[in-house]
Amino acid sequence: MKTVKVLVVDDSAFMRKLIGDFLSEDDRIQVVGTARNGEEGLRKIKELNPDAVTMDVEMPVLNGLEALKIIMKTMPVPVVMLSSTTKEGAENTFTAMEYGAVDFIAKPSGSISLDLHKIKTELTEKIVLASSANLKGLVKFSAIGKKTAGLQQNYSKIEPCQSIQISRSASISNPNLRKLICIGTSTGGPRALQKVLCDLPGNLNAPVLIVQHMPAGFTKSLASRLNGLSDLSVKEAEEGDILQNGTAYIAPGGFHLTTARSGKDLVVHLDDSPPRNGHRPSVDVMFESLGEISGIQKIAVIMTGMGADGKNGLMAMKKNGEVKAIAESKETSIVFGMPRAVIESGLADDVQNIERIAESILKFV
Repeated sequence: MKTVKVLVVDDSAFMRKLIGDFLSEDDRIQVVGTARNGEEGLRKIKELNPDAVTMDVEMPVLNGLEALKIIMKTMPVPVVMLSSTTKEGAENTFTAMEYGAVDFIAKPSGSISLDLHKIKTELTEKIVLASSANLKGLVKFSAIGKKTAGLQQNYSKIEPCQSIQISRSASISNPNLRKLICIGTSTGGPRALQKVLCDLPGNLNAPVLIVQHMPAGFTKSLASRLNGLSDLSVKEAEEGDILQNGTAYIAPGGFHLTTARSGKDLVVHLDDSPPRNGHRPSVDVMFESLGEISGIQKIAVIMTGMGADGKNGLMAMKKNGEVKAIAESKETSIVFGMPRAVIESGLADDVQNIERIAESILKFV
């Protein structure tokens, strides 16, 4: 594997040194430069041509969000944002991913000098992953899923944030069976979720369960953001939620999401049992719990993300009932890990570019 050249952009000299030292300790990474603000970062990107960039949000002269917009428009390069866990920090994080950032690192709370080492492994792995991300997909994604007409671009034949109305004649057998949609995603997922949920109608005849690999403190902001963009109701899942058609439930960071019957209802349960595949919430855990529920037709969707979380759970779910699985294509996946695992295992009933996934879901519903 070639060495990943990284530029570190942060207004704090302490943070520049600490991040640079952490990255330099990994043999796969070479820190080729640092910058004190977004404006200097833009110059350094042109000079040094890095494979990836770490970018702070709050900086003088030109902040990280404005710099990111210019980067993705004029000289696209994979960017990993450093984000605070405050509500404002979470909102800025999703704005950054909308603009084209590959991923983000949540800064630890408390004393930075004492706590930053906790994210060292995550930082190095995300930088290496970002360096090989689908840059073409990132640039395209920065233009989709917005309701503001002036921001819409001809990314696909399906207009962003206009729900699809299609014939239900293609639905799979037993139309009287209650249906449930379950989605698993990771790196690049917030953008993918925004596109898919915006394209689903508000009167969807099924609830939607979502596992997005994301730390605590960010999933509530993600749900709130998607709720404002989609015709569906979108919320962070809570213990005891009774699943309702036309509502999407996002697993909260730090908790696995499972579902079980309670009389005629399906009820959400959350638990903090150990991570699976390095993740909590885990897609496998959600899928396995759904596999134990009979009499429900499931539509499972696996989108962009590193690793193979969801493959084993999908396998278990398919053994126990009527399941149709949709995987995102390599062409639009920011990271083609989770979808590839499903496709190569022969579990996918349909493989689609992101702009066609909502349509595929509706054909099965």
